[in-house]
Amino acid sequence: MYSLSFKGQITNEYCPHCSLRFEREPGFFYVSMFVSYAMSCAEMISASVAAYVLGLPLTYDNLWYYVGILLATVLVLTPINYRYSRVILLHWLTPGLGYVPGSGDNDPHGLPDTI
Repeated sequence: MYSLSFKGQITNEYCPHCSLRFEREPGFFYVSMFVSYAMSCAEMISASVAAYVLGLPLTYDNLWYYVGILLATVLVLTPINYRYSRVILLHWLTPGLGYVPGSGDNDPHGLPDTI
């Protein structure tokens, strides 16, 4: 689903194995921003609870420690959120999307023979 390059993570247009077109319509992956937002919120809540459990008291003096922990958590997990928010969108939130065996045998882009 992703090709690695120096330009960052780029989503392939078609699956190299089954020729499934990933982007169902223009702007399909904009919804993955909301999935990524939910993942980031869950990660920030988990990081702040973990910091509290590990002994960082929740006081006004330690506010900037919590802000630093949350920012570091979000920055470290951003590439993972980018990737897996699209995977979650494709697998869980798109009910009509599925693999059809033999659909990509004729053409590398899964288009039927018309000639």
